[in-house]
Amino acid sequence: MKAVEIKPDIYWVGAIDWAVRDFHGYVTPNGTTYNNYLILDSEVTLVDTVKHDFADIGIGNIRELTEPSKIRNIVINHIENDHLTALGRVMELAPEATIYITDRGKKGMDRFFDTSKWNIKIVKTGDELKTGKYTLQFIETPMLHWPDSMMTYVKEAKLLISQDAFGQHLASTARFDDDFIDCASHTELETSVIDYYANILMPFGTLIKSKIAQIQKLGLEIDMIAPDHGIIWRKDPLKVIRMYLEMAEGKADLRVAIIYDTMWHSTEQMTLPITQGIMDEGVDCKVIKLRATPMSVAIKEFWMSRGCLVGSPTLNNEAFPSVAEFIYHLRGLRPKNRITGAFGSYGWGGGAVKWIYSELQNMKLETMDPGIEILYRPSKEDEEKCYDFGRDFARRVKEYHKNYE
Repeated sequence: MKAVEIKPDIYWVGAIDWAVRDFHGYVTPNGTTYNNYLILDSEVTLVDTVKHDFADIGIGNIRELTEPSKIRNIVINHIENDHLTALGRVMELAPEATIYITDRGKKGMDRFFDTSKWNIKIVKTGDELKTGKYTLQFIETPMLHWPDSMMTYVKEAKLLISQDAFGQHLASTARFDDDFIDCASHTELETSVIDYYANILMPFGTLIKSKIAQIQKLGLEIDMIAPDHGIIWRKDPLKVIRMYLEMAEGKADLRVAIIYDTMWHSTEQMTLPITQGIMDEGVDCKVIKLRATPMSVAIKEFWMSRGCLVGSPTLNNEAFPSVAEFIYHLRGLRPKNRITGAFGSYGWGGGAVKWIYSELQNMKLETMDPGIEILYRPSKEDEEKCYDFGRDFARRVKEYHKNYE
């Protein structure tokens, strides 16, 4: 993709990664982009770089517009590898440039590069950089989603360059939300936002609310949001802010996600009457088998559903390994405002359901006790119990969901 002008004299100069399917354990079936931005002003300024594999593409896009040696300022909003690791190549071409970065970002950057000969300026919230007709204002956003993170607001353009916040792992020839809607489903874009939030930003809901409040308190006028991944928001930039606020408040659908795995299909057979019971209570249901589904998809389905039932056979008095892995991932994301339960089968002795309940309660999630655990394959009587368990859980989910309507 060639450079794309997003505001007068401000250009997207990033790269599209159509092929990536794993992003530090997060499955990316739609690829991703590494967005960065070049401001052609009295002082040419580059905001972020690209992943090192795409350095030639990013530098080539810059060369379409100007010689890299003319870059006077480089803003580093975030030091994660996919945004920082082409910096060495850029600095070889623009050795006199000044780098603007947070204090924590500088400390992290020193672990990647020998910065002793670079011009570096530490910035904090409220600091500004005048590049000519444009003024860049820096806003620290620590733990959104790394300690070093910040955003850059271009005042005169009403442009918020938001680093990873408001982004999506989504490769597309469209650079803007309205272009994307013209050529693809709007739902796909929204789902990509939810997917990104659920797998990366779920633990930071309280922080997200406070940072958005801080931006609002600063009185920033925003008519475009340009993240470091995915689509740029220009048609309705406030839409993604509203989505983030809703997700930070724990918004979910009135739905149950059944997330399970099975050894000899006994636990799998339990899902059928449980699902029917949920549906007969008028609640939608999504069933996810873990070994047939990427972990990040299971996490997204959990996040989108007000209720979740986790199913597992017992293996060595513990949960099945894939179920334990799911619980491990979930625990690190610190979910809130969900009601949960567990079910499963066993042969010699139980244990999985008890272990799952212990983990869910340790996460301080609401649980419906007790779960249901059956010996070997479910009998007709067991299936009836599973059906009743599904209906009871659906009733609890409906009651619980009223708190968030």
